[in-house]
Amino acid sequence: MPYPVGPIAAAAWARLPEPGHLAELEDVARRAYGAPDTAGIVAAAGTQALIQWLPRIVPASRVGVLGLTYGEHETCWRAAGADVTIVPSPDDLAAFDVGVIVNPNNPDGRLHAPGTLTDLATTLARNGGRLIVDESFMDVIGPHSSLVPHLPVANAIVLRSFGKTYGLAGVRLGFALAAPETTAQLRAAMGPWAVSGPAIEIARQALADNEWLTATITRLSQEAGRLDRLLQSAGFEIIGGTALFRLARHEHAARWFDRLCQAGILTRPFRARPTWLRLGIPHAPEDWARLQAALEGPLASWQASKDGSF
Repeated sequence: MPYPVGPIAAAAWARLPEPGHLAELEDVARRAYGAPDTAGIVAAAGTQALIQWLPRIVPASRVGVLGLTYGEHETCWRAAGADVTIVPSPDDLAAFDVGVIVNPNNPDGRLHAPGTLTDLATTLARNGGRLIVDESFMDVIGPHSSLVPHLPVANAIVLRSFGKTYGLAGVRLGFALAAPETTAQLRAAMGPWAVSGPAIEIARQALADNEWLTATITRLSQEAGRLDRLLQSAGFEIIGGTALFRLARHEHAARWFDRLCQAGILTRPFRARPTWLRLGIPHAPEDWARLQAALEGPLASWQASKDGSF
């Protein structure tokens, strides 16, 4: 369920955002993410915008991305002319100009401890390299697993997403945290008014609402368990995820993808892992009922009637 957005002041729609209001938002985000005063922070129109801007301000000819993960990191660095390699281990990133880790990882939820990331960032920095850590799903894990409280460290850059945990993707808001000189570069590159007035007003309230976040994390954890049980009852194996999404494996994942689509349920397939599906957490009771109906008995007969092999 998305964060309950209340009334938005008319001035947020009618006027360009004031620099002071943006600074207030970034201060709230700093506290919410546990960033020290010595770290820089800059807001952007979504984490995706930051992913696209970083190759323009960070020089790199060789980029390593810890895979399998969110594809836009590879896409954006390749578009900028970098030679991108997908690697299986964090240790493999030490040889690159830039190393990219999504933590927790999308789609399997792999998590790397802050100490591991600090050591890797230090190793990269010795050769003039940088570590970029995408923490878009970190809100549901907690600050103890985040690199942010350890910043600034060895040229590391951390990305955070607002829309995912707060269910407000349409707000388009994300943050980069790093050494102040790095966030200043990003701010200059994006130019003035990179974040809208309504986004600033909504996020200032939401990021300061610790009670809502705590209750939401508890609810999501319970619902993730409920989703796991539903999937397991249909023959899926749960192989990863976070409280915001689950990753499941099934021998006939492609057929399940088709069947769930027919029921109006969109999942994420993976060309490189044809037995995997990633599913979001349902919200409304009618969504749970539709998913349960799609996963129960009639599906087996649907598959059998389709090709006789399910």
